[in-house]
Amino acid sequence: MSGHATNLLKLILVLAIFSVANGEVRLPAIISDNMVLQQGVKVRIWGNAKPSERVTVTLKDKSASTVADAQGRWQAWLDPSKAGGPFELTVKGDNVVTIKNVLVGEVWLCSGQSNMEWPLVNTTGGAETVAQANYPEIRLFTVTKNTSSTPLADVEGHWLITTPDDAAHFSAVGYFFGRELYQQLKVPIGLIHSSWGGTPAEAWTRHDALLSSPELKPILDKYESSLNALPQAKEAYARALAAWEEKNLYIDGGNKGEALGYADPATSTADWSRMDLPKQFETAGLLIDGAVWFRKDVELPASWSGKDLVLNLPPIDDQDVTYFNGTKVGSTGRDTPNSYMVPRKYVVPGSLVRAGRNVIAVRVFDSAGEGGFSRGGAFSIGPTESEPLTLRGVWDYKIEQALEPKHPDWGSRPEAIGVSNQNNPSVLYNAMIAPLVNVAIRGVIWYQGESNAGRAYQYRTLFPTMIRDWRSAWGNNFPFYFVQLANWHANKAEPDESDWAELREAQMMTLREPQTGMAVTIDIGDENDIHPRNKLDVGRRLAAWALADTYKQKVIPSGPLFDRFTIEGNEVRIRFKYADGLKTIDGGPLKGFALAGEDRHFVWADARIEGDTVIVSSPKISKPVAVRYAWADNPIANLYNKAGLPASPFRTDDWPGITAGRY
Repeated sequence: MSGHATNLLKLILVLAIFSVANGEVRLPAIISDNMVLQQGVKVRIWGNAKPSERVTVTLKDKSASTVADAQGRWQAWLDPSKAGGPFELTVKGDNVVTIKNVLVGEVWLCSGQSNMEWPLVNTTGGAETVAQANYPEIRLFTVTKNTSSTPLADVEGHWLITTPDDAAHFSAVGYFFGRELYQQLKVPIGLIHSSWGGTPAEAWTRHDALLSSPELKPILDKYESSLNALPQAKEAYARALAAWEEKNLYIDGGNKGEALGYADPATSTADWSRMDLPKQFETAGLLIDGAVWFRKDVELPASWSGKDLVLNLPPIDDQDVTYFNGTKVGSTGRDTPNSYMVPRKYVVPGSLVRAGRNVIAVRVFDSAGEGGFSRGGAFSIGPTESEPLTLRGVWDYKIEQALEPKHPDWGSRPEAIGVSNQNNPSVLYNAMIAPLVNVAIRGVIWYQGESNAGRAYQYRTLFPTMIRDWRSAWGNNFPFYFVQLANWHANKAEPDESDWAELREAQMMTLREPQTGMAVTIDIGDENDIHPRNKLDVGRRLAAWALADTYKQKVIPSGPLFDRFTIEGNEVRIRFKYADGLKTIDGGPLKGFALAGEDRHFVWADARIEGDTVIVSSPKISKPVAVRYAWADNPIANLYNKAGLPASPFRTDDWPGITAGRY
């Protein structure tokens, strides 16, 4: 090739790169050909363009327009659509992007560890199932495995139409769940699969959620200790990060507004501007980095005068100093990791609180990128014993320091030590969940827990915290259905303690969270393999919860779940939820019940079905105190209901288990 031709080719490549970086509308991987959009709700479409570029999104007869912010980010909301398709989704800026073969239907996220990851082809009857996997209206998206110390904006992956070749290596549990929904609902189904074998729940949970709980903070402390074991590497990382921040971020040069009286209630805000909060600067048309003050007058009742108040602010991007009636009550600065993601919770001393007019002032410093108040999280003030006062609405604001927006090279930001380990706290949430939170979904299915069994008591807090954390990130209290651990290991001749039983108990406790359901799989495991091959029944049992609770069909979603017990002389009566048609699956006597007296020593017990209850007794226990059922790694148990679904393992006692105190 001649030098002239080579130079021409280089010029074309440079122009192409420049065009992509500065003009063309770009979409995340999840918005691509063959995708499924959630029916019946507003759907967010988002991406990148050049700053201030107008973008219009169109699907059928629905259209929405927006303008890219200073960093080129944009989002638009399409009004709800009914199930159907295929359609074309067009996104028009300076260029036009057309997403083809789009369906509208039901979208579910499938996540967890290896039993969710387990591929369809390796299940019982897998070859035959794969051969029959021809469902053009079931679409599959698998998130490529990745880790990150900070939340990412995108994932790798693409939508596939369900054919034998493409279904073979998709999540078997996800596939069977989606197929059951499709067959019952007759609408398109979109399944987003994001899982990683062998990973604990803390890897899928945001750092701030872990930090907020005393029971979970030891997870972070242990991780930090592991980093401290490598002081030289940690020091090198700190130096590299400081150098990167100096190059890519603004450093706060000092609080000048306080000296000017911006926090003082006596200072007038008549010449300040106004902004409806929570909102990012850029969304409000404030295309700057730097420092901005926000002020709000709040009228407080006389009953609050002199009382300590809790001031909740949503995550503030990036740093803040917060005042109440002119006095500083809290701040979050550079020393707080990922400060832009951290909800603020400050205590206002009662000595500052008076009846009537009070003034809240917040100085926000934005070091780069978006700035201001994020939309998720509490935004209120009040004493702990009263309904708080919302702070959402119009605030006054004044710019202290306006800086030309920076465009950090996030890809060159040093990674924290050990972040490549997928078991580290939050790294999978950051890389494999955070980029999906803009996706409108109907709900989540989850199969995980094996990696946390040794810390089952901690899982009582960790698992519901993770669920609440995901819902908070989406801003949607979506249904969350999960799989209770299956039976595994050899049977034991006598009643004994079990960490797997304690983990199953922690999972059942999570049913206290709203819109949750648990698929019991105590009967379809494999004593020799932690990956039982029967994933068909797992998917069907998860689908039963969705059909019953989410789609309001007349379906029994669960086998018997322990409700309460009464001691009647030398017998114990057990009552259940979902107890219609109690029976033994094999037609024989009940198995798996154990009884203990005050000595806390369990023996196998006799049990009989009486209506919708079970009566438990033993000639060895004259004064029974506690009952356990299927309390083992791999119990022999046979209690079912008329739907043919097994009863969950349970215990009536709360005696400390073998994982109590493990962190």
